[in-house]
Amino acid sequence: MDPDGAGAIRKIIHIDMDAFYASVEQRDDPALRGRPVAVGGSRERGVVAAASYEARAFGVRSAMPSVTARRLCPDLVFVKPRFEVYRSISEQIRAVFAEHTDLIEPVALDEAYLDVTENRQGLPTATAVARAIRATIRAQTGLVASAGVSYNKFLAKVASDFRKPDALFVITPAMGPAFVEALPIGRFHGIGPVTEGRMKALGILTGRDLRALSLEALTKRFGASAPYYYGVSRGIDPRPVRVNRIRKSIGAENTFSDDSSEFAVLAERLAPILDKVWGAATAKEVRARTVTLKVKFADFEQITRARSVPGFVPDRAALEETVLFLLRDLFPLRRSVRLLGVSLSALEHGPAPEPRQLGLGL
Repeated sequence: MDPDGAGAIRKIIHIDMDAFYASVEQRDDPALRGRPVAVGGSRERGVVAAASYEARAFGVRSAMPSVTARRLCPDLVFVKPRFEVYRSISEQIRAVFAEHTDLIEPVALDEAYLDVTENRQGLPTATAVARAIRATIRAQTGLVASAGVSYNKFLAKVASDFRKPDALFVITPAMGPAFVEALPIGRFHGIGPVTEGRMKALGILTGRDLRALSLEALTKRFGASAPYYYGVSRGIDPRPVRVNRIRKSIGAENTFSDDSSEFAVLAERLAPILDKVWGAATAKEVRARTVTLKVKFADFEQITRARSVPGFVPDRAALEETVLFLLRDLFPLRRSVRLLGVSLSALEHGPAPEPRQLGLGL
């Protein structure tokens, strides 16, 4: 019987490329190999998009301000990201997945879930499939992938991260519940730093502590997330691998070389961001109801402002109109701005409707 209570035991693999962006840069530039590398940002500005394992040894992490990363690692080498290269390699890797199964759920360019309960190659175990995939990825791309194998998505994700880098770890149905009991709460996928802090304040330090709470107690403290926490603390996760996974949002942002608090300057700097966001939405044939503006100030404080529109955002002009409305509403500014971002959410797939006015009264 499946520990998730769904009948036959599923065989799930989570593949996660090790330090993907940084590893690609080290592969393509021998001078970077063995050195601490940060993709994105610069020595003075911006945010780290990815860090090599050599950089991580100093505490450098993704989403960290560049100035902080440089302070932690003075010898850190900053490299501009090449997203077109990363996307091309990601497509190559997904073609490897497709040699084994049609049930593939990409999560990002560098990771995906695979359901290999039945596999195309007729390999006897999910572990054998994971081993074959890792070997093919290394042979075709020169890059290293870690893999987690288990009977559900939660444990497969935990397993892929358990002994990184260059790891293959298996959590069997017999191991699952006991493995989760000993797992520190911070290593639970789906429990972020804020929730981790709340749980630790309540004395919830491990899966065993989480499992001791009833569903009612969890619901009182954590609301809609309670059923998920209740299940995974018992090694249960009934979520299927979703082949047509719908993105929750599409966005882009940019950190500027100099800060500004002038509306005209910031409006001009939004133009390429809007182009990128609308281009992505058009290419993916998604429509959006909600527009969000992200603003990071010179002191690194960050705010967001959102507006939902009737129907869907019809075109790029309407997107710009909405974003400028949100930006104008922040003025006058007391601090200068170092980063702007725009995202679309409440998405639905399908071609965009005929353009129409949003009537924002600008």
